[in-house]
Amino acid sequence: MSYQVLARKWRPQVFEDVVGQGHITRTLQNAIASGRLAHAFLFSGPRGVGKTTTARILAKALNCAKGPTPTPCGKCDSCLETTAGTSVDVVEIDGASNRGIEHIRELRESVKYAPVGGKNKVYVIDEVHMLTNEAFNALLKTLEEPPPHVIFIFATTEPQKIPATIHSRCQRYGFKRVALNEIIDRLRVIAGAEGIVITDHGLGMIARAAEGSMRDSQSLLDQAVSYSGMDIKDDDLQAILGVVAQERLLQFASGLLSRDAGGLLKQVDVLLERGQDMRQFLSGVVEHVRNLLVMKTASDPGHIVELPASDIEAIKKQSAEADSERLLLLFDSLSKTLDDLRWSPHQRFTLEVGLIKACSLSPLQPLADVLGRMKELEARLASGRPPHAPAG
Repeated sequence: MSYQVLARKWRPQVFEDVVGQGHITRTLQNAIASGRLAHAFLFSGPRGVGKTTTARILAKALNCAKGPTPTPCGKCDSCLETTAGTSVDVVEIDGASNRGIEHIRELRESVKYAPVGGKNKVYVIDEVHMLTNEAFNALLKTLEEPPPHVIFIFATTEPQKIPATIHSRCQRYGFKRVALNEIIDRLRVIAGAEGIVITDHGLGMIARAAEGSMRDSQSLLDQAVSYSGMDIKDDDLQAILGVVAQERLLQFASGLLSRDAGGLLKQVDVLLERGQDMRQFLSGVVEHVRNLLVMKTASDPGHIVELPASDIEAIKKQSAEADSERLLLLFDSLSKTLDDLRWSPHQRFTLEVGLIKACSLSPLQPLADVLGRMKELEARLASGRPPHAPAG
């Protein structure tokens, strides 16, 4: 049997297993239980957060032998066929490759036929925003008044590209990015079941690299296993993901705060020898400075800074020793250097000069002080005294 990647092997099969979208799964389960189910749904949100998975679970719930039910059994013929993607009553359409009006005309003809084995015929159109305007127009009437046995589920990462006329005919559900801790918890379960040895810090690195996508996190874990085997080291993850260790960011930020330009240039030299991408590294530094600012400003920074608890404590300690004005100046200066790196033919030189500038930044004089000195100077000149003469 061919190998099945983790993202497919661990794809949720019931509503309760969908991570981070409880506000949606609960609403759908209540709607099924009460019999108040819409005929068209629009699932929108970032990639890899469960849109298509939820659509398949909803299709199973509608056509389950015990259903419609909020908890599909997963054992009847309908559930097994839907899971395997072979159900004739659950039609999945790729909006990117079936985007023309002729494809929608075919769909309009097929919706007239009753389901073969299940109670409903479910049409799932992924990346629906790729349909042409003509295709959307052809779909309108069918979408507004479909046959009673037909359910439409649209999934998209770009809902703003869908016409308002389609929006108004659907129940809209906004899927959100999965929180860092929820990704870590899910990866921990998967790693334990698969016999994969990985530290919590390593799970945190994968979760951060996934940027809120559960599917991406599972794919990265798969990639790490291919590289390291079943015992994944943190150093291996840094090489695979190209991320910078939190300890390195803390050390680098310490050099920025102490204005140690020479020490920073040495660190850059070491990173370049290791093949570190300079834009990716500086982006991590800018994010770290932002985290320091959040720690100093927010009353509950743990909910804003998505990092493991151990890293948050280290950032808290460093932020307590830093000045907010200094951090703001560093953020502005480093952000400009990061933007310059995008177009620079000599990234190393640009980064080094940018770091030297950041270390030489001086705090701005308060405007009130400057105005006060100007008024004092004007008064001296008006009285005929030289600007630097002592008063009296």
